[in-house]
Amino acid sequence: MKPFLLALSLAFAALTIGISARESVADSAGFGKHDALVPHYLLGLVHAPEVHEELGLSPDQVSGLETLFAEIDAKWFPSRILAADQQRAIIWELEDRVRGWFAENTTPKQQERLNQLEYYAQGNRILLREDVGKRVGLASSQQQRIADLALATQTVEQKLAQTKYGDESIASLQSDFNKKSQEERAGITKIVSAEQGTKIRKLIGDPFDASKLGRIYAMAPEFASIEPWINSSPLSISDLRGKVVLVHFYAFQCHNCHANFEIYRRWHRELTDKGVVVVGIQTPETSLERDPTAIRLAAEEKGLDFPIAMDLKSETWAAWGNTMWPTVYVVDKHGYIRHWWSGELNWKGATADETIEKVVDQLLKES
Repeated sequence: MKPFLLALSLAFAALTIGISARESVADSAGFGKHDALVPHYLLGLVHAPEVHEELGLSPDQVSGLETLFAEIDAKWFPSRILAADQQRAIIWELEDRVRGWFAENTTPKQQERLNQLEYYAQGNRILLREDVGKRVGLASSQQQRIADLALATQTVEQKLAQTKYGDESIASLQSDFNKKSQEERAGITKIVSAEQGTKIRKLIGDPFDASKLGRIYAMAPEFASIEPWINSSPLSISDLRGKVVLVHFYAFQCHNCHANFEIYRRWHRELTDKGVVVVGIQTPETSLERDPTAIRLAAEEKGLDFPIAMDLKSETWAAWGNTMWPTVYVVDKHGYIRHWWSGELNWKGATADETIEKVVDQLLKES
């Protein structure tokens, strides 16, 4: 039997993990004891306009869904930095709310198609779901053999995810990950019978290429009510709808932040007339960086003449789940996060500034 599913882009991995904290919810959602090996992509999927179109959601349904996002995304995005057990509980809670919303506001046909899209996104790992296992007749021994293969792949994947740009171990880990992934796929074809494979293909419905989804992250968190701002009156994400926004967190005594300053100045100089707004969030690390006068003088000295918020209480830092100075986020015209980079943009030959500029060019073309 040939492999019958494609896995979704690893972009989701930054926001989603396998969840097993709440067994009762796991049972109701169709997961089970192997849940930690099944990727959770539902939140990312329902944010994508391509998925809205595939489901045939009406304008009113999309509007209602976005109202839900305004409530849940403030918990979803910063949860990515929490300890695994804390993140698990939050992801389960939010997925449960999404499923509840769809149960109340969409048709059975739309709900069924969403389930199919989730199957496609999860790839071959759906075979570890209890509901799928029962529907296609997988024995517990079959699921355990598949779980053993998946665990070997996931172990290497987690090591790879913990590396940083320029890490000498990346090449060998990537090679090992590719090998384990191939072994997992090949192993599944030997474990699953032809009859079970036919049932799986029927279960997942028409093909859907989830790897091409452009918007799979949360709505950007609002800036905390901070006064005063430098070079601008106080701004908000909602005020900036219709613009592409480059939000960067920095501290003026941070050496790595200084390495990015010229790029920020160039973006402000060259992209403003195209509809891009550069916003700096000065979040203090040292006592001097809590001094508004020192912050202003440092901004003037470095020629940072774009809007800057003084995040003296680190409220915006916390709302965005930020962990590193510097970090740059790209927010689209509708207020959704589309890309981010932590650290120096050109660290050890990196070209993150060019990548961000390509993302910006793409977002400027969107309606």
